[in-house]
Amino acid sequence: MKEYLSLSETSKLLGKSKETLRRWDKEGKLLAMRAPISNYRVYCKADVQTLFSNFFFDDKGLISNQVKPERDYTVLELFAGAGGLAVGLEKAGLKCVALNEIDKWACQTLRNNRPHWKVLEGDIKSFDFSDYHNKVDVVTGGFPCQAFSYAGKKLGLADARGTLFYEFARVVKEVNPPICIGENVRGLLSHEGGKTLQGMMSILDEIGYNVVPVQVLKAINYKVPQKRERLILVGIRKDINLKYEYPKPHKKIYNLKDALKKGELFDSNVPKSEGAKYPKSKIEVLDLVPQKGYWRNLPVDIQKKFMGGSFYLGGGKTGMARRIGWDEPCLTLTCSPAQKQTERCHPEETRPFTVREYARIQTFPDDWTFAGSVAQQYKQIGNAVPVNLGCEVGYSIIWFLNKYYSLSNPK
Repeated sequence: MKEYLSLSETSKLLGKSKETLRRWDKEGKLLAMRAPISNYRVYCKADVQTLFSNFFFDDKGLISNQVKPERDYTVLELFAGAGGLAVGLEKAGLKCVALNEIDKWACQTLRNNRPHWKVLEGDIKSFDFSDYHNKVDVVTGGFPCQAFSYAGKKLGLADARGTLFYEFARVVKEVNPPICIGENVRGLLSHEGGKTLQGMMSILDEIGYNVVPVQVLKAINYKVPQKRERLILVGIRKDINLKYEYPKPHKKIYNLKDALKKGELFDSNVPKSEGAKYPKSKIEVLDLVPQKGYWRNLPVDIQKKFMGGSFYLGGGKTGMARRIGWDEPCLTLTCSPAQKQTERCHPEETRPFTVREYARIQTFPDDWTFAGSVAQQYKQIGNAVPVNLGCEVGYSIIWFLNKYYSLSNPK
């Protein structure tokens, strides 16, 4: 007996809007039919699975992005930080041949955890990567968001000189991989009125890469118990006529309890570790905030004292005096867990999250240790790409490379 999915179920399952599905119906890409009794638009589940056969469904009918590499695929990572993206890509099945990072403590973290990785410590400007020409499958990097000098109508590589995206593009040009992946904050979409992103896309075009339509991936849709978003910029070498598919979002949303307690994400409770502390004055205030509450839950006189001039300004400022609830994903972690603008208070104890709790919320494995002072460790974790998000992106890269090499070398 055939199984059917509603328009809404199909939309959620595939991560596509209802408008897109209606367009696909008109184009004949995924045909809808009318349910016999309700006359609602429905889809044959088998048709949906066939169309998206590059991803398989688990026994609950949920999408899994997991795919195995059909050969060894290599990654050169730039702006590697403490290794969130690199560990995620490794978890997916990709092999890091080298990682560049300027921060000495992050480099020490990488070396301590993966002695066999080649860590290139220092300013990216001082490294030549031409030895990797045609020897690496993917170049990745979380380059910072910087304004460009707009010398002409169409921004070119020369106009970006002096920025770190220029260095990212230079390395991609030197290495010539089939695919490159850049990641950044959501704010890049609107930076300089969108000109910065357009400039990046035109630079990738200039060096021989077609840019896939940019997407912002929500970490909570990729097995990360945190409301974090990352913009993904994908370039495909122009000689390759193959579509890249972003990882499909998962239905299940994990919460803080999943991060810190034994369960599906981790097989034990979070280990004990060092952590920052609130001053006495802040403890007295946060003691009054309930789970999932924030400064608005305080008595008005305390609100005014705690918020100062911000009390009279617009905006919700929902991160201030914020206590996270067990049954919700954590708000985006910052580099400093105790700073006033972005408190992330433990659900039951009046304190910031510890280093290991921070790492869990970013889905780092418990055996991944961080070098430097507690402040340095928080900074490394707060700046990282969540490991599980990196893994899901890794699966999408592997799927692309499997297809590319099978077409390049047909059996």
